[in-house]
Amino acid sequence: MEPPSGPPRGGRVPWQEVLLAVSLLTFWSPPTTAQVTVESVPPSVAEGKDVLLLVHNLPGDPLGYGWFRGETIEPSRQIVSYVVDAQVTTPGPAHSDRETIYPNGSLLFQNINLIDTGYYTIQITKRNLQVDQGTGQLRVFRE
Repeated sequence: MEPPSGPPRGGRVPWQEVLLAVSLLTFWSPPTTAQVTVESVPPSVAEGKDVLLLVHNLPGDPLGYGWFRGETIEPSRQIVSYVVDAQVTTPGPAHSDRETIYPNGSLLFQNINLIDTGYYTIQITKRNLQVDQGTGQLRVFRE
């Protein structure tokens, strides 16, 4: 017969199993999805030319997109929104009639101006209503 202070028959103490589980959870990290990024194509553009803000690492099966001037999401700075299923484009208060949004979320600027220099943010609404976003920079120079 074992003394009461000894380990159970299996030789393990229940807290060792808990410690093992906690250790495994500490070292195991779930796979992460790639962050949405925005690339200016070309990286810098001469005034009067066209430039594309290309979106990378889009989440699968998005519900819609919204583009905004600046690094934050503010309704007054919205350029355009796009609903994927309905293929409906809606211009926002910051739309200048020179921007075109594509079904892949990318945004084309035509006849770019120096005042267009700056940051632009895309907001992607997923089917589960979670939101991702990415920000890119436009660099415009005089020709």
